[in-house]
Amino acid sequence: MKTLSGIDGAFLHLETPETPMHVGSLSLFDLPEGYHGDFHADLQRQMKKRLHLVPVFTRKLAPMPLQFANPAWVADNRVDLDYHVQRLTLPAPGSLDQLEDCAGRLHGELLDRSRPLWRLYVIDGLQSGQVGYYIKVHHAVLDGQAGVQLAQALFDVTPKPRVIPRGTVRHAEPPGMLALAAAALKHDAGQYVKLVRHLPDVVNALAGMFGASAPQEAKGKLGQNFSFGPKTPLNGPITGARGFAAATIPLETLKTLAERHEAKLNDVVMALCSGALRRYLADHGGIPKKPLTASMPISLRAAGNTEYSTQATLSLVNLNTQIADPVKRLKAIRDASGAVKAVAKRARRVIPTDFPSIGAPWLLRGLAELYGRSGLAGAIPPIANVVISNVPGPQVPLYAAGARMVRYWPLSIVEHGVGLNITVMSYAGTMGFGFTTAACAVPDARALSAALLAALDELVAAGARRPRKAPGVARATGEIAPAALPSADSGPAATSLKAPRKSRRKTSDDQTV
Repeated sequence: MKTLSGIDGAFLHLETPETPMHVGSLSLFDLPEGYHGDFHADLQRQMKKRLHLVPVFTRKLAPMPLQFANPAWVADNRVDLDYHVQRLTLPAPGSLDQLEDCAGRLHGELLDRSRPLWRLYVIDGLQSGQVGYYIKVHHAVLDGQAGVQLAQALFDVTPKPRVIPRGTVRHAEPPGMLALAAAALKHDAGQYVKLVRHLPDVVNALAGMFGASAPQEAKGKLGQNFSFGPKTPLNGPITGARGFAAATIPLETLKTLAERHEAKLNDVVMALCSGALRRYLADHGGIPKKPLTASMPISLRAAGNTEYSTQATLSLVNLNTQIADPVKRLKAIRDASGAVKAVAKRARRVIPTDFPSIGAPWLLRGLAELYGRSGLAGAIPPIANVVISNVPGPQVPLYAAGARMVRYWPLSIVEHGVGLNITVMSYAGTMGFGFTTAACAVPDARALSAALLAALDELVAAGARRPRKAPGVARATGEIAPAALPSADSGPAATSLKAPRKSRRKTSDDQTV
């Protein structure tokens, strides 16, 4: 039995039918040449052999008495794979647009809390002959970095699946009320001790960052991030219906742009998202004079930490959408995000990822319902207009039941007041952009993916006077220009999900959760 951390519990208690709190991904797989089997059945068999590798897939919630504190995780070896691994077939013609719409619909459905909090869908019927693969996991179970670790258990780096040692999952009956209550009290007592012990460190860290000794230039750059955002069509109360759109860009294209403009990879990602928002809003109410603000998750996970939990915090970054020139906008975002990351780096050791939970379920659930029903999200200025998250992923091709993953796009959470989440993840030399939307805030999510690629063209063209030329770029549905990437068989054989160790540019080390 393991009690949920404060952050993980918050994702449970803030969930409503309008605001599901799971994350997910949509992938495209190429089936092996000459394959005539049943990919769904093959995948189910493979998953059965690997369930013991991933605690996420075999643990479920044991609620506290009267839900007075966070629930606990208990192991359950009776996982019904017929329920958790489903098959869907797209109607003709089976386009990528239909696949995106299907993923958006599935992403709007709540997970069943009486079971382990995940579901996987094999989606066939695509006119390309490929197979779609959509999976969702509750955010109370993991964050973006833990999701990468999950991929290491689910997938292989060669078409031939690796041999998995046999294992077992111990089944634990839900503990009694007294045991659960004792676990909650023990957890909270430990958290209060930690809070008292670290209070001097928190005070010293804040004094160093914002006190008189902090450089004025740093405080000025940091201050521009802490401001309410303007009202836009993206910011208001939402319903549970979701939309989704995807785009893929060669990673080398983004690295080249970062090097050219003396920025980091994450700065370029943020600048492209800012440019996409400018273009989208120009056609939907106009570009606000006040710059949009992005909420940007920052990982707090220590090196080598493989725990399946959420270990991240949120920061605010000025997107400088009021700047028309794409290069000037990129440099302004670089300065703004750099100031935020400097603060987060210094405060990392004192930011808690766990805290006392007694009473938290009642308080957080009540606040979530009140915020959604009251319409406050449409009445007050938004703290953030959009969530933008950038996750480093595996840089070698991955396989499932012999099929090769050729595209990967993440999906995430939208909330009342923030109807758009842009999550980005690198994979095998590409960067997959996933636009998760509240359908009532963004009627056509593909307008955003098209705006992103137009913003990329704009930034590439702005640096065309330089002799160095960026590689080919992606089309909105994920197709990549043939010259943009090496062939599937090039390069040395991969032996793990981690990319081979190479000398790195300073532009490629700045991805966040």
